[in-house]
Amino acid sequence: MDNELYELLAVNRNREELAAINSRNEKIGAQFGLGLTAEETKALIEAKNVSLKRHQRVEFGRGILDHIMFTFCDSQYISRENYAGTLMKLQDIFYKFKNEAQDRLTDEELLTFMKEQFEGVCFGDTEYLEGTCLERFAAAVRAGYRGYESDGGKGEYERLSCEKRWDSELYMEVLRELFWE
Repeated sequence: MDNELYELLAVNRNREELAAINSRNEKIGAQFGLGLTAEETKALIEAKNVSLKRHQRVEFGRGILDHIMFTFCDSQYISRENYAGTLMKLQDIFYKFKNEAQDRLTDEELLTFMKEQFEGVCFGDTEYLEGTCLERFAAAVRAGYRGYESDGGKGEYERLSCEKRWDSELYMEVLRELFWE
């Protein structure tokens, strides 16, 4: 009986999510030229279910995919060719780091952080996003860091980054040393 109820809830949840994804898909397709086929949408919902099991998460409402679509649709690193695959990876990363941050981040805070790093620090590299940026952020959150609460997750990575970023003065100095001395 319990298993039947769970299956019925899962079917209804997937139906709601499919409607939300299709609605978002139409808007994004019209505005950004990105779109998911019916097969890609089905694969993304199946991947979500696998990801939820892998990360031992439960959802009572629809999933996060339409929010990820909205957040990342204007990315300079997403094209029609990599759209579905990138969404699949971002969805899995999202669920993983909801756990890693011990659910202390709202969906919006996590998505804001993910998008900012994806566009800036990671240059569209989901592996770097997952393995470096989000690892550091989640570790800081677990350790009690709460600075992200005041700005919704914006501008956080520079506080946590260990790498020195681009320094134009240093670049010019090295060029002078290489070519003019």
